[in-house]
Amino acid sequence: MRCNRRNGLETVKPTIGIVGGGVVGLCCAVALLDRGYGVSVFERDADYNAASWGNAGHIAVEQVEPLASPSVLKSVPNRLFSAGGVLGLPPSMARRWLPFAARLVAASTPARFAAGTAALTPLLAGAMPAWRDLVAAIDAPGLLREEGHILVWDSAASAKTGRQRWSRTAIGTARIVDAEPELLRRLGFLADPVGGAIRFTGSGQIADLRQLATTLEAAVEARGGRIVHGGVHLIDGGGRIVVAGHDVDQVLVTAGVRSRDLLEPLGYRVPMIAERGYHIRARADGWPADLPPIVFEDCSMIVTRYADCVQAASFVELGDPDGPPDPRKWDRLEHHVRSLGLPIEGPFERWMGARPTLPDYLPAIGRSTRHANLAYAFGHQHLGLTLAPVTATLVAAMLAGETPAIPLAPFDLDRFGRKGPHA
Repeated sequence: MRCNRRNGLETVKPTIGIVGGGVVGLCCAVALLDRGYGVSVFERDADYNAASWGNAGHIAVEQVEPLASPSVLKSVPNRLFSAGGVLGLPPSMARRWLPFAARLVAASTPARFAAGTAALTPLLAGAMPAWRDLVAAIDAPGLLREEGHILVWDSAASAKTGRQRWSRTAIGTARIVDAEPELLRRLGFLADPVGGAIRFTGSGQIADLRQLATTLEAAVEARGGRIVHGGVHLIDGGGRIVVAGHDVDQVLVTAGVRSRDLLEPLGYRVPMIAERGYHIRARADGWPADLPPIVFEDCSMIVTRYADCVQAASFVELGDPDGPPDPRKWDRLEHHVRSLGLPIEGPFERWMGARPTLPDYLPAIGRSTRHANLAYAFGHQHLGLTLAPVTATLVAAMLAGETPAIPLAPFDLDRFGRKGPHA
């Protein structure tokens, strides 16, 4: 327990063990510490190699439509890596992705897609305001850039099709404008003139992911929280969860793709897949420092300038988080960079990380109905960075016994049912 003194009265708040020190876990830690809780963050990795610190840096407020949708299912054949697309389904990992694919199909009905969009819309509407509040709270306003992002097509034909598709897509608080002539002039380094381009406003990016990680960790420790590196073991203590070897009152699981391994032995059904993404990084010498992220939609690649490097990222590969990477995907990224004429020169740093994705493409945020001291916030798929601060505010309110500003019922883990005693 942690004692706090307010207005001359001493109050006692529980200590919370947060299992998972990625961006969601650290944001939750800051929010809970600011409410007076004692917090220990348990993080198994110390090398900043998780998806939280290797993503595109894009605050994607426009992505209110879940990828579990009829249109995405129809497009699968053209999206396959073997057809030149972005989707990898490794045969060696079929036992992982086949059950997930069956659940994804079931979640992609028009009715469930509409319900998923309705659930994500308020979350994403709160994303940018929550980021503004967070960077102010940790005294790091320079981490947040709000210049939107650019979307480029190779040809006039694909630009026409793309514009029509985006005009029918729900984009939440974002807005679309034509790319101004000056912006197109600045893209003159491309090997061929662009077929078309639009600019999204209302979205943003993180200026440097490693700096975000270290700043959040410093903010946790400055507020009296602990960061403990190393794995932990969760034990069913008969209606309560115990973190072996540690004295905490409540447990919050924010371990991303590792949350499945933590919770399924305790009887929870967590049908999550590792949605593996790839990036290459190089020195930023030739890339304009003030360009916002650029999405090259025809090759499903996003290029982001960070403080001292430029990164190209792509691919949706469903499989094992610990399986070996596929070097062909890095090779294809390098091919895209060369063929587009991007001012990015190697040697390239290669990275692969696993997004935590549930089959309906909604996160799991809530409290356990089986263990009184267990809560969770994971499964944010492509939106972990985007939704980390707003998730933290909702979790902090929930644990304080308040009514969260956004209903959490659509994100309850029990939507996937419960495991039987011998499952």
